[in-house]
Amino acid sequence: MTLDPLRRLLFALDAERAHGFAIDLLAAWGMAGAPLGGGAGDPILASEVAGLVFANPIGLAAGLDKDARAIAGLFGLGFGAVEVGTLTPRPQPGNPRPRLFRLADDRAVINRMGFNNGGLEAALPRIRRARRTGVLGVNVGANKDSTDRVADYVDAVSRAAGVADYVTINVSSPNTPGLRDLQHGAALAELLAACDRARGLTPLFLKVAPDLDSPAIDAIARAAIDHHVDAIVVANTTVSRPALQSLNANETGGLSGAPIAALSRQRLVDFRTATGGKLPLISVGGIADAKEAYARIRAGASLVQLYTALVYEGAGLARRISFGLANCLRNDGFSSISEAIGTR
Repeated sequence: MTLDPLRRLLFALDAERAHGFAIDLLAAWGMAGAPLGGGAGDPILASEVAGLVFANPIGLAAGLDKDARAIAGLFGLGFGAVEVGTLTPRPQPGNPRPRLFRLADDRAVINRMGFNNGGLEAALPRIRRARRTGVLGVNVGANKDSTDRVADYVDAVSRAAGVADYVTINVSSPNTPGLRDLQHGAALAELLAACDRARGLTPLFLKVAPDLDSPAIDAIARAAIDHHVDAIVVANTTVSRPALQSLNANETGGLSGAPIAALSRQRLVDFRTATGGKLPLISVGGIADAKEAYARIRAGASLVQLYTALVYEGAGLARRISFGLANCLRNDGFSSISEAIGTR
């Protein structure tokens, strides 16, 4: 794998230190007035989802900027949307280090971060004053030691809704014990009903795990429709382990990056079928180029998100995908993203 000088520097650091250094650089770049990346303004890429206008369908997934420190800099990379967090009502340190591992031979990452963040109260002022050139989402979760996780989500949604363009309920991280139980049955219905009341007029998204069987997918789809969720984010990291080559392959936590592309594609198709096309879907997992982004849109995604691919493909990735995606649409005779959704 050939690395440019900046990435060589980052790869010389352990993964979590490199992550923090990258956020520091992006925050400084944003404060210096980072411009919107080229290609983001091509009109063929514009679309509307949940009443929000996206200049392009390439979004940054939650997890990179957990504390909303580098919003302007991230938009400067050319993303049509940036999702910050996961933020919890109270600060929490997360799981013990080491907890973030590169799998360079697999172009993947394993993390067991555990919602480490400084809490919503500290992040809200940064979100309010951040310079935005696209759609801003805030991803929220419950504190690990909470005795009432639904109350945590309601608190987080109600506060984040005042500053975000949309709020994502993250019930799919594998790194907080018991959190994924909220994806199922009466627990999910209670959570979605409470968050629906708390969000006011702000669009509400639901982020789900890829490690779901068909009955669970069908039940989640019904609950999301019944409780007025505006979009489903498919999907978070996986606890499954396809064949991996890297030394860190046996670390516990959520796997992301190239090895989960097939799983993420299949879950997108599954949720498209389960929702009957009634809800917009945002596809995440293993997207690293325009060809894959286009395939997800043709398979039913209204938007896509990426994160791990930035580690291996560099800061220009969103711009390259935007340019390539525009070419794919024109080559196949589409005049907009919306025309291409679900056509394969």
